[in-house]
Amino acid sequence: MAGYPGRAIGRYGVVLVAGAALWLLMAGPRKVLGFDPGQLGMVLLVASAWAALYFVQFSALDEGEHAISPGEWRARIGLAFMLGAVAYFVAKLDLFAGPGAADSADARAVARNLVMLGIAWAVLGQAMASRWKGRIQEDERDREIARHAGQWGRGALVFCVIALAITLGFSPAHRLQWATPFLLANLLVLALMWGWLCEYAATAVYYWRDRR
Repeated sequence: MAGYPGRAIGRYGVVLVAGAALWLLMAGPRKVLGFDPGQLGMVLLVASAWAALYFVQFSALDEGEHAISPGEWRARIGLAFMLGAVAYFVAKLDLFAGPGAADSADARAVARNLVMLGIAWAVLGQAMASRWKGRIQEDERDREIARHAGQWGRGALVFCVIALAITLGFSPAHRLQWATPFLLANLLVLALMWGWLCEYAATAVYYWRDRR
């Protein structure tokens, strides 16, 4: 217990750094003294992910973590990662529009940043799995929650695809000048991310309701 206050301060520090990084990525100034602060934001975001990895890998389980199943922890952290990724993607979606967007350095930077977030999440997921190696990873309750949450995720994905199909199929051609192949491809990626976000959110809510 002696190390608990320091561990809590470290965790809150990681959250604050991640919040500042997201602000730089999505709402910060485009240029500061000729430098793109978005790149600094991505560096800080990846650094906060690695700091979270350190806490996950090397800190001891406390009473709060013992009270929550590994599935719920995965859902919470996945929800935070996917919420940040979706918000970042939506904030930068205008970079994918226009005839020259496919060759835009800014659009490529956004795609590269999203890939880095995905890699950070994959590595953190492996660390979490090793952290809870000695515990039961899932039981009947976990499988039931995963089944219901998966239905929410698939429903959200299907809704986005149908909405996009209706928009493209029933809009006159002169109103579809924005619908370049590059933008449509990225909208489909966004639909996938939205489906995962809804699944993680539903999983977290189902666990919360089950505990109550």
